[in-house]
Amino acid sequence: MKFNLISNKIAEIDVDTIILSCFLSDDSTNGLVHDTDVELNGSISEILSRGDHKGKLREVTEIYTSGQIPAHRIILVGLGPENDFNENCIRHAAAAAAIRARQLGASKIASIIHGVEQSKLSAKDAVRAATEGTMLALYVFDKYKSENKLGRIESVSFIEPEDIQSEDLLRGIEQGNIISNAVQLARDLVNEPPNVCTPAFLAERASQIDDDANTDVSILTEPEIEDLNMGAFLSVGRGSTRKPRFIVIEYNKKLLDKVQPLVLVGKAITFDTGGYSLKSASGMSTMKADMAGGAAVIGALQAAGQLKVPYPVIGLIPATENMVSGTASHPSDVVSASNGKTIEIVNTDAEGRLILADALVYAAKYNPKHVIDLATLTGSAIIALGEGSAAALFTNETSLAEQLLTASESSGERIWRMPLYSEYTDWMRASNVADLRNSTEKRDSGIGTSAAFLQEFTEGYSWAHIDIAPMAFLSGTSVIKRLGPAGATGFGVRLLSHLMIEYAN
Repeated sequence: MKFNLISNKIAEIDVDTIILSCFLSDDSTNGLVHDTDVELNGSISEILSRGDHKGKLREVTEIYTSGQIPAHRIILVGLGPENDFNENCIRHAAAAAAIRARQLGASKIASIIHGVEQSKLSAKDAVRAATEGTMLALYVFDKYKSENKLGRIESVSFIEPEDIQSEDLLRGIEQGNIISNAVQLARDLVNEPPNVCTPAFLAERASQIDDDANTDVSILTEPEIEDLNMGAFLSVGRGSTRKPRFIVIEYNKKLLDKVQPLVLVGKAITFDTGGYSLKSASGMSTMKADMAGGAAVIGALQAAGQLKVPYPVIGLIPATENMVSGTASHPSDVVSASNGKTIEIVNTDAEGRLILADALVYAAKYNPKHVIDLATLTGSAIIALGEGSAAALFTNETSLAEQLLTASESSGERIWRMPLYSEYTDWMRASNVADLRNSTEKRDSGIGTSAAFLQEFTEGYSWAHIDIAPMAFLSGTSVIKRLGPAGATGFGVRLLSHLMIEYAN
């Protein structure tokens, strides 16, 4: 799908479909909507005045042009209340319109840049959001289907407003493309079946992003992981014949002597049976998605290189399976992490924190400015926040929380800050045989105790943990409207990309 800019003369735009928009309960027309209404002899204003289109967010109405302009049809999409308008409204409006255009068989569409003439948003941010919404909504994963594939939209042309620099718009389109392609990479990795997306496959796919001259990818195999004394990480993969990989992605490595890097850590359990603390059949049904944190970090590092952020960014992805066999870890085993702390394995299904522990220790070698880990860590995060509502944020630094919450607002990927109470740490230290235990007997506070466990491996740096379990892989009945089909969301890529852009600014 190609994106470009075109002239704002409606009567000269030769496409299948033109997308226009309006706010809730606004029956007036202005700008390009007014110009189109004039060409169509008042068809749009009549629909609005009769209340046939109310302007609710994502509401779509088709208007056929009957040859009055070159485009066959107009899709009018609602932006919701003007007072609530933001970048995410643009994403969702663009998404709804793009999905409807595809359903109608459109191949070439043109769109106004929603709300840019009425809001305080910059044109660059607005067109970036529109690009993201369009690309993410039209995403499909159908490589294993032999028929019934959806049609494709070939091109999207944004109608250039008057008095706005084309360079700003082109930069916004470029950023939207980069971020959306990175999200789609993460989605593809999570949607792959687990017999395909193994630790070795994930490592190979990560290696492909080192085509960027400033990005280096190193893949550590089991003997090298053993040399790093990553006993917690290695304990998880003991039950699988598919050997673990530790993926290290270094962007702008040459600047490490001068600038503290941003380090991103992603959990990548490519399939999670729960080990001997075995999951139920229904509990295992989406466990190919237990590597969504790692996929998001790979996507974010691809975005970092293409966005050309002017500082170092490091990605660390411990990748393994959690299987059952004669060599798998048992409940009551004791293992040692690479910082020397011993861990009693109370529950083999609390394995994600074990692989993250060693990765977080490894992160300290970079003298990082911030370390952010993403993980589908706990089912209790879904219970606390609800599927499709928000991811859970834990951090030891308020300023980092504020930066992440700002990026959440601009990216549309919602996070909610949770507490790190000292009681959580006390519970995780209450092992009779080791320094820590990886789980407790308590059914409550699982989301908090898991974060407290990770904090034990973050000495000396600013750290945030984002539990993306509520957001990584969504069913068809999720709480919020998705920017894309059911399945993998690529959650975290947009959040981290917007954070990196803000750092660059």
